Amino acid sequence: MTETAAPAAGPEIETAPALVVEEVVKTFPVGKQRLTALDRVSCTIRPHRVTGLIGPDGAGKTTLMRLCAGLLTPDRGSLSVLSIDAISEPLTVQANIGYMPQRFGLYEDLSVQENLDLYADLQGVPRDARAERYDQLLAMAGLAGFRQRLAGRLSGGMKQKLGLVCTLVRPPRLLLLDEPTVGVDPVSRRELWQIVYHLVESEGMSVLLSTAYLDEAERCAEVVLLHQGRILGHDQPQAFSRQVAGRTWTLPVRAEARRDLQRRLSQHPAVLDALILGSSLRVITRADAAGAFASADLVDAGETLHLTPAQPRFEDYFIATLKGTDRHVDEQRTIELQQHRRPAGDGDVITADNLVRRFGSFVAVDRVSFRVRSGEIFGLLGANGAGKTTTFRMLCGLLPISSGHGTVAGLNLRTAAAAARARIGYMAQRFSLYGNLTVLQNLRFFSSAYGLRGARRNRQIDWALATFSLEPYAATDSQTLALGYKQRLALAVALMHEPEVLFLDEPTSGVDPLARREFWTQINSLADQGVTVLVTTHFMEEAEYCDRLVIMAEGRVLAEGTPEAMKARSTGAGQGEPTMEEAFISLLETNGQGGQA
Repeated sequence: MTETAAPAAGPEIETAPALVVEEVVKTFPVGKQRLTALDRVSCTIRPHRVTGLIGPDGAGKTTLMRLCAGLLTPDRGSLSVLSIDAISEPLTVQANIGYMPQRFGLYEDLSVQENLDLYADLQGVPRDARAERYDQLLAMAGLAGFRQRLAGRLSGGMKQKLGLVCTLVRPPRLLLLDEPTVGVDPVSRRELWQIVYHLVESEGMSVLLSTAYLDEAERCAEVVLLHQGRILGHDQPQAFSRQVAGRTWTLPVRAEARRDLQRRLSQHPAVLDALILGSSLRVITRADAAGAFASADLVDAGETLHLTPAQPRFEDYFIATLKGTDRHVDEQRTIELQQHRRPAGDGDVITADNLVRRFGSFVAVDRVSFRVRSGEIFGLLGANGAGKTTTFRMLCGLLPISSGHGTVAGLNLRTAAAAARARIGYMAQRFSLYGNLTVLQNLRFFSSAYGLRGARRNRQIDWALATFSLEPYAATDSQTLALGYKQRLALAVALMHEPEVLFLDEPTSGVDPLARREFWTQINSLADQGVTVLVTTHFMEEAEYCDRLVIMAEGRVLAEGTPEAMKARSTGAGQGEPTMEEAFISLLETNGQGGQA
């Protein structure tokens, strides 16, 4: 089962705060100006508990983490870490804490054991204390049987767990984790949280954890909410949720009408947010309009829709507080293509028939079959190492098919892969942008790569700049863009030639919920115009946006159907409707895959 609440802390031997931040200011030079990352930030983090650091992209979370780790010095203010002055004694701070950054530096050509030995050497762990600590950590992380495997051959979830284990070879009093669960599947995410809970309970450790997944905020004992470099609140997650009580609703809706109804509800004057969650919409009303919305007659296709009050979540508070104040997000922005596409539902656009992909003797994909119709949003889900990315890359024409048959837009991928790629738009997880090129130069390069020339090329570049509100950043190097704007540019690049099929590989990994909502509004508008979308994701609420999906395990299709059908198959279905994450984990556990992260 997925954990839903922070555990009770162990005996509080130490009562002094784990961290005290007072009036901290930190700026960075950007061109001829200075960007304020943190603006008079003050907070006190109590010991022996998990405290969540929550905020949208660019809020200042990583900057604050690096300051607390003694890796940066503030312009003004003071930082006390475990009662140590982090400004004057950064090395002493680093000797007492563990810090796992977003991109932890595993050595992929070394084995698990060799990585552990290297980090034990770097952290000065006595040799006679290592064996017992290694055994304890590897057993806790489920890696005991992988000591001799190269780190580069571990799945994504296993790499994250190894990174955490390497951080812990010398037991720290304070553990700083910067978005440790980004890009890992729900099973690995659950296991990482179990490790964190265990550290707090058994070792009395204090943990400060930043995350872009707002459901994880509810697993923390306390939450610090950051926005634009300032703290908006510091309290228990339930205290934030209570502030939007009476403003949250669920609305059952027919699957075929949910995108249209979501769009219409988003334009309702009383509605602040409307989110697709499987067979229903979750609605947040404006503070002064909840009563009017509750009494309104909402009709879809002649049928009156019935509102049900919903228990508020931390994410509801986050969205209600930040929506309308974030200048980087306009959720209502849709994409209007200039070329006409075939009607949605008009035939199969992607086919996979008994696809197999071998790497030497290893079978990564084993007889996978499914079909995707025109205008459909189709999801490929699976734990890290399940074979979904390999399947995805075969259907993109980026990997040859060992055996079986696949087509995209009517073209055979074994005989016409290059022609098929010309009909495809591809948005990679890490955004395949050239960081040292400006926004305009990236658009020019990729439009030429797609074969656009002359007036049409210029027209498409102008369309992309206007559609994605990139005009003010046309001369900005793409590597300096905020993550949300990098995402916009990556999608613009993938759509320059207005493809029939759009492949999205973990498109919102690490992106905050505001930017995620904007992105999916755009994807929905493309599907409505007949663009077929194939998406891989580890964010389970995102799977709710799919019309149908496949869940893979060990290279094979484990289940196929609508999100509602997946949840109905979950073992938790008899205890109220499960979340998509609960259904995903239940399906894996039922088929003996629950621990194969």
